[in-house]
Amino acid sequence: MDKQTRIEIEAAAFRGLVEHLQCRTDAQNIDLMNLAGFCRNCLSKWYLAAARERGVELDYDAAREAVYGMPYTEWRDRYQKGASPEQQQIFEETKPLHAFVSGHQKG
Repeated sequence: MDKQTRIEIEAAAFRGLVEHLQCRTDAQNIDLMNLAGFCRNCLSKWYLAAARERGVELDYDAAREAVYGMPYTEWRDRYQKGASPEQQQIFEETKPLHAFVSGHQKG
């Protein structure tokens, strides 16, 4: 496979993931973090980093809007639920497994 085709396939896969997460508003970020070690905010940070690596001016709010499909504050107000004590405990226990971009690791 040539490089351009690989890039196009990877981009399409990313768009598919983002579209799926935009439809699955019931999938809370805390659950994604606890299970997979990354969430919509992590995707936004990866998106932002990729833009900056290419010299594209973008801020975190714009990157989150690209992932959430709306301003983050709007998504939060519409869909985000409070984390239960059990979810918070799992979050703390799984911090070493979280994506580095999340910023949750110590050290």
